[in-house]
Amino acid sequence: MIAIRRVNHCTNPSPLLARADARRLRVGMVTETYGPEINGVAMTVGRMVEGVLAGGHSVQLIRPRQHPHDDICRDGLLDVWPVAGATIPFYPELRVGLPAGRFLLERWRRMPPDVVHIATEGPLGHSALAVARRLGLRVFSDFHTRFHAYSRHYGMGLLARPIVAGLRRFHNRTDCTLVPTEELAAELRALGFRKLRVLARGVDTRLFDPAHRDPALRRSWGVNPTDPVALCVGRLAAEKNLPLVLAAYRALRAMQPVARLVLVGDGPLAARLRVGHPEIVFAGTRSGADLAAHYASADLFLFPSLTETFGNVTLEAMASGLAVVAFDYAAARRHISHGQNGLLAPRGDETGFIESACRLAGDPAFCQTLGQAARQAVLAFDWERIGRQLERWYLDSIREEPAP
Repeated sequence: MIAIRRVNHCTNPSPLLARADARRLRVGMVTETYGPEINGVAMTVGRMVEGVLAGGHSVQLIRPRQHPHDDICRDGLLDVWPVAGATIPFYPELRVGLPAGRFLLERWRRMPPDVVHIATEGPLGHSALAVARRLGLRVFSDFHTRFHAYSRHYGMGLLARPIVAGLRRFHNRTDCTLVPTEELAAELRALGFRKLRVLARGVDTRLFDPAHRDPALRRSWGVNPTDPVALCVGRLAAEKNLPLVLAAYRALRAMQPVARLVLVGDGPLAARLRVGHPEIVFAGTRSGADLAAHYASADLFLFPSLTETFGNVTLEAMASGLAVVAFDYAAARRHISHGQNGLLAPRGDETGFIESACRLAGDPAFCQTLGQAARQAVLAFDWERIGRQLERWYLDSIREEPAP
């Protein structure tokens, strides 16, 4: 699904951002998921780590152990400290970190980081926050996942309010919580979250590029050069609103029987969808250049989710030259101008979403024009610039007194 560089192993980064006059920081990065695990959080955290290392700073990466021989290692400025983990209900391909308070206390007493950055709010993240507060360390956190929204899709809607309360308590104990959009910041402020900062997301425009369009891949999907191909990339799970993609595809097929839908990703709904929809191309999990080719070989991108904090796939599709149909929120609201570089439906307007998909499939020239404009719109959103912003905030924070 999301393209992730394989940064779980120790690597030697090139000091792209290093400056002789900048203070060298030691950053403790705590995350429950990391590459080569494939999801938006792992990709984003990996890019943050790359940015810190490229600035000449060192990173202590604390994450769950990913295989039996996954041990502590060091390479240059990167120290990887694997800890115990367990599988996540409804998401067995990922692990959650177990509490590691004693481990972190011993190591951070000997080698305290200047900044602790907690990317996820699981048991590992909670234990890291407790230790950081005990040692008086500066703490950043990220808000990546709307767990309260997910709960409604797994028959646990009554837990939404206590989940919000727990997330609020966690993040309000940190010195700063990073969110990807102003929209999400406003939503969280209304729920009582404090000390929020907006850190935009980037996209690798060298990897995701229309030049990677592959005629042979399209032929494997059973389509001709002029047949419209709709693409959806993401986890095949209840919270991704896949029934809307299927409804849009039925409408496309009614208008153009040669239209094809390609789903990239895996998840708990995959087996049932494969049985019920043999006409759909199920590409499974893809990454790197293979994923980039799948994007570039489609014609339009359908993003029906209503539970995202951002939606990295939106930027990947735009960089790949695809016209995107999405709801007017998160990454789509930030980066898409309706009718100029994509089409937006009001949030929750399923009829509008389907009509927009049909409009693109029925007008190839308009679809191509929007796709070309979409790529131009995201060329400036590189991860290097975002890494420099995070570096500045780290440096500013250590000049302040940490929160009690």
